[in-house]
Amino acid sequence: MSETDRSRRRVLAGLGLAGLAASVGCEPRQPAASAEVRAWDHSADVVIAGSGAAAISAAIEARAAGAEVLVLERLPKLGGSSAMSGGVCYLGGGTPLQKALGFEDSVEAMHDFIVAAGGLHPRLDKIALYCEASLEHFQWMVDHGVRYIPKFSQEKELPYDDSSLYYSGCELAHPWRDIARPAPRGHVPAVMGHTGGRAMMEALLAAAQAAGVKMMTAVSCERLVREGDGRVTGIQFTANGVTKSARARRGVVLACGGFIHNREMVRRYAPELYECSTPWANAGDLGIGIQMGMGAGAAAVRMHQGFAILPVYPPERVIKGIVVNARAQRFIAEDSYYACIGHETAYTQHGKAFLVTDADCSYDPGDFRMPLLAEAESIGELEAKGGFVAGTLAHTVATYNAAAARGEDPLLHKHPKFLAPLATAPLRLYELDVTRAFCCSHTFGGLETTVDSQVLDVFGSVIPGLYAAGRTTAGLPTAPYIASGISVGDCTFFGRRAGRHAARETA
Repeated sequence: MSETDRSRRRVLAGLGLAGLAASVGCEPRQPAASAEVRAWDHSADVVIAGSGAAAISAAIEARAAGAEVLVLERLPKLGGSSAMSGGVCYLGGGTPLQKALGFEDSVEAMHDFIVAAGGLHPRLDKIALYCEASLEHFQWMVDHGVRYIPKFSQEKELPYDDSSLYYSGCELAHPWRDIARPAPRGHVPAVMGHTGGRAMMEALLAAAQAAGVKMMTAVSCERLVREGDGRVTGIQFTANGVTKSARARRGVVLACGGFIHNREMVRRYAPELYECSTPWANAGDLGIGIQMGMGAGAAAVRMHQGFAILPVYPPERVIKGIVVNARAQRFIAEDSYYACIGHETAYTQHGKAFLVTDADCSYDPGDFRMPLLAEAESIGELEAKGGFVAGTLAHTVATYNAAAARGEDPLLHKHPKFLAPLATAPLRLYELDVTRAFCCSHTFGGLETTVDSQVLDVFGSVIPGLYAAGRTTAGLPTAPYIASGISVGDCTFFGRRAGRHAARETA
């Protein structure tokens, strides 16, 4: 076993995840036949697995449509991974918050940015619908207790204060700033200290409880229940070691999160993410919802995709440094969104890159995120200490410095505000190795769904009675991840559609 594997196991054990992941396994979970269920222990119109943003948004909308709703959560505490997030929701097209702060935006600009900056072959129908409904969705969030205030943050990172609007992705980076008119679209609940996800989930959970949604915690969903004609009509779960069954008169919604903490699944489906040092999600992100769907014949797509975040900033001064690969070549503009930097490092540079800074743009002493590999008085000395081929790093830095002195970056077009020659000793070399640096990872692959969150089978047909939303699905987020808030936006918006459509199913 490698030292990386040993370290990862120690981290998982400390989080109490090693046993959970080991017990889940990697294979699809075959549904139970309804004939096997001798009696239903619980019954509701819509049964929802999970309690994050997707699940609770589905629950609120299903109740609003008149359905009786039961939420089943594996962990003792409600909120899912959404409660751990920054709570950023990617919204645009001229929201009241954007207008109050003097920013112009359009549905077309938002749409063009998401399509152009995201991965290949995106779901254009989902993107178009989400952008067109962005204003309505913002109002829905407000109406259900999520509080925003007209305060803008100019920082590239998630605001630490109570600012509610910022540029949450690579809208201002090349070439996206020239493809679609930039606008800040990161809408953040107005709370201090990166706790927006908790505030968002407190508001949505309160709205769900006030609407009469029934919720059970510390119950582990295990298998779907299916009729002979293929319709999903319930779910089996364990509570205190006893198997029980919940009947869904209209539909089951799978909103159990992704699978980053199921290390066997990650190694099988997303090996680049497996190498990243810090799996980032709620402890229930074990892939069980995906496994249940696959067992019922659902298609699972983009399973290799996710985000690999290398937070090279804050502070913003670090962006004046340069990121190079093992050949000492720059490969991405340093002012790119840090998930794009992480993606390029993990997926195209074999997980290994370096950050070169000088005394004016280095990290503060003691910053734990990027290990300091070497320090030197000259580039030649730094090059030797870093193990680069002689002359390679010196050439890269000389080329960069000459252009930066003119306020230019003809190679990668970094924004002029972040251009400065690297010349003031000591020069420093930091490791951007995904196995050693602070590199957060999360999965984006999952079940394929319609715009109404109906789960599709491997032949492209709807599985009757089965819905999914959030990171249990392959939704709006793709790799590279282009902006914070697209995942939460996807969860809440398509979670709403899952709940609303399931409530209208024929009983």
